[in-house]
Order: sequence, then structure tokens, then C-alpha cells
Amino acid sequence: MHFSLIDRVLERSDDRLVSIKMVSNAEEYLQDHFPTFPVLPGVMMIEALVQASRELLSGGDASQRWVLSEVRALKYGSFVKPGQTLRAEVQVQKRGEEGSVTIKALGTRQSEGEEDAIAVSGRLVLRPARVWTGVTGP
Repeated sequence: MHFSLIDRVLERSDDRLVSIKMVSNAEEYLQDHFPTFPVLPGVMMIEALVQASRELLSGGDASQRWVLSEVRALKYGSFVKPGQTLRAEVQVQKRGEEGSVTIKALGTRQSEGEEDAIAVSGRLVLRPARVWTGVTGP
């Protein structure tokens, strides 16, 4: 199962990307989370930030694959409900010698007629995917 949590890229530069995900009742994962109070699951908020980070780092090149290797200082704030939008802002904070990239990530809940509120924030560390080339050993 694959979920695309980027509906649109609003801004892009070499080291920063802003995207949005419009949450609707049609989202399959909202059916069970929670039946009487549907909200975007926290893990899906993180995945939206990761997908925005991958888009930033790959520049749209599908051959460049990035994997999440670490999440630091993660904090949740407000719920994101159907009819609201999750705005994901990711910015390169540091590049490691081994190829990893630390991303400062912020997910903001946006809703018409309401003040924006932080939904999730933290630091993500992504690294290039390693491709397995075969069996090793005798």
C-alpha cells in the first residue's frame, strides 16, 4: 500500500521545500483512526514530512532513493481533521560526510477561519538507500 501525502508543492529552493496535504474523509486510513473522531494519524504526519524531504533531496529524480534513518526531538501539537490541510515545511540543516542529511521539519495545521497551529515538528535524518547486490559468503 502506498500513500501519497503530498498534494502540491508550494515552494522549492535548493535547501527548502513547502508542500501541502489536504485531508479528507476519503482517506482510507481515517476509517479506523478514530471512528467517532477522525484525525490524521501521527505516523502519517511524519510520513508527510519524510515524503516532502525526499522530494526536496531528490529534486524530482525518481532514481534517487532516500530512506528515513532517524527521528529526533519529535513533538506533536494539534490534531489535523478532515477538511483541514497539513502544510509540511522541510529545510536542510546539515549534510553528513557519509551522505546523510539532517532535515528540520515542521507540519502546520491550516484551516479556513482558524489560526494556523503546529501539528508536528522535529528533525529527520535521511540517508541514500543502499542497494543489495547479491548474496555474500561461501
